[in-house]
Amino acid sequence: MNGLRFSRKPNRPASAARAFLAGLALICAAAAALAQGGSMSPYQGEKDGVSAGGKWMEFQSEDKMTGAKRVRFELLANNYFKEDPEYKPRVELFCSNGKLTQGEFNPGAKLGPPDHPGFWGQPKMEVVVRIDDTHGDHGWNWERRVLAMDKGTIRGMLGAQIFNIEARTRGGAEIAEFSPAGLKLDLVRQSCDLTPKKPSKD
Repeated sequence: MNGLRFSRKPNRPASAARAFLAGLALICAAAAALAQGGSMSPYQGEKDGVSAGGKWMEFQSEDKMTGAKRVRFELLANNYFKEDPEYKPRVELFCSNGKLTQGEFNPGAKLGPPDHPGFWGQPKMEVVVRIDDTHGDHGWNWERRVLAMDKGTIRGMLGAQIFNIEARTRGGAEIAEFSPAGLKLDLVRQSCDLTPKKPSKD
């Protein structure tokens, strides 16, 4: 008598669950690796970011019309503003063909209205800036969603340990706290023609 053969039907729900968990593990591993050494860019045409030292990220792109090499350096704040607990304030340096084109403070929240005009009538907002053991008032150009930083503040920030910005949002004055230390200064000098300059005490 031939022995009976039993064919075992695959447990499809269990196989699907295993495949799903394996895929999820791969996604989590990729996300962890990206968090440690890189960051996805939110801008079309810009490469994903790589570490520029410390908490800074560097993003590269190219102008489609002129071919200009663009570099963006980004530093996220250590804290959130109460208006948006999911989007950290940030400082961004935009450079093109080896020169700084603009430095911006993006609060990640709706700015309050400008409080005074500039020399050419442009809207400005008064902010308070702390760089290590110095602090002072600065009038930055108000551009609805961001504030354009002055070059002196940017240079002071580059070599600092502490960098704080107090700005007015729709909900009132808030302070963004940054840790700019660790930035690869040679990289910024090459990409933006920027060098650190310690601010003078009042």
